[in-house]
Formats: sequence, structure tokens, C-alpha cells
Amino acid sequence: MKYKRILLKLSGESLMGENQYGIDPIRLEQYTHEIKNVVEMGVEVAIVIGGGNIFRGVQAESSGIDRVQGDYMGMLATVINGMALQSALEKAGLYTRMMSGIKMEQVCEPFIKRRAVRHLEKGRVVIFGAGIGNPYFTTDSTASLRAIEIQADVVLKGTRVDGVYTSDPEKNPEATKYANLSFQEAYEKGLNIMDMTAFTLCQENNLPIIVFDMNKSGNLAEIMNGNVNGTIIN
Repeated sequence: MKYKRILLKLSGESLMGENQYGIDPIRLEQYTHEIKNVVEMGVEVAIVIGGGNIFRGVQAESSGIDRVQGDYMGMLATVINGMALQSALEKAGLYTRMMSGIKMEQVCEPFIKRRAVRHLEKGRVVIFGAGIGNPYFTTDSTASLRAIEIQADVVLKGTRVDGVYTSDPEKNPEATKYANLSFQEAYEKGLNIMDMTAFTLCQENNLPIIVFDMNKSGNLAEIMNGNVNGTIIN
């Protein structure tokens, strides 16, 4: 097995499925199945999920909401998604823990690095909610930071497309896919993989990123075996 401990980054939008907003139970069940498969392979799984299907902090300003307030609202949206995913995983028979960057003891544990690592060592799926607990940081940055803190082997960015392309493959049929990229190449080409804070954290800590299609059945397990149908940035 190529990776022992992973951090899986999912966007909130991916949970919408075919819906316009909210959480699609079919997509939630599919993701649960994919995650359960790799846990049963012996992989330690941590997850960061966005909140864009409920509320995006960056959109708050356009509606007259203070940016900081909007970012906190976005963090709470990630907790809602995390709770939904946690419930689905536990229904499937997995042990989970949810840890939050903002204290909310009735719902989840506060993030403590040593405790998070211990949960992973015991085979529990750890979901990190509420970002890093500070405004102006995205869930991409949260994914990179938490991955470094728990000493994950890789950040897996699950998207709707099977890797990084020269341009948006959903809009441009001529777009070609990169199999491998260096951080420097991705930066020079201006490829919008993660925000710069997240990207720089991974680069400085030699943490590889794999962008792959989370919606394709079996893809996650294939990556664990070293068969990457996506793009590796390292």
C-alpha cells in the first residue's frame, strides 16, 4: 500500500450532487462507500470538507455581510457538512471523531493535534470542521495545515474532474491533462489547484497533492495501491 495516512479534501459543492444546494443523500452514500473501502484496507483517513453547498464566506461581502462574519458563517457550514458525513460513516459501521477549529463541545471535540493522531492510530476516521478557526483562511488551507500537523503522507483533493488540465475541461474539450506537475510549474502556469496559502504550505513541507475524480467509483482505493488516475503535484 502506497499511502498509510491520508488527508482527503472534499468540496462542499461536491455534496450537492445534482441538486442546486444542500446535501444529496446519494452522493453522501457514494462517498461513504469509497471512504469505507480504504479504511478497510488499513488506511488512516482524515477529512476536511468545505461548506460551499450551504454558505461561502467569500460571497458574503457581495450581500453586505462583513467579511470576517461571513467567514465564520462559512466555517459553521463546514461543521454541518462534517456532521452529515460523520453520521453517514457511522451508519456504515465506521468509527469517527469530528474535531473543530471553533469550540462547540456539544457537537465535536476541539482540535488537538496529539488527540487527532491518536484517533487515526486507533482506526477512527477524523473529520476536521470549522476550518482552522480563523477568518481569511480557506478549507484548502485547512487541509494543507492539518495534513502537515498529523503528518499525512499526501493531500487528496477530490473533485468532479480527473486531474489538473491546461484549462477547464468542462468548458474546453481541447484541454489536456497533466499527469505530473512540480509545485513550481503549477505556480508558473497559474493553475488554480488550491489557493496560494495552501499550495505554499504543501510545497514548503514536501507534501504531495493528488487531484482526482472522487465521483468515479473505486478511484480512491486505486490511489492507495499506487495507481493514480489524476494529477500528482510534488
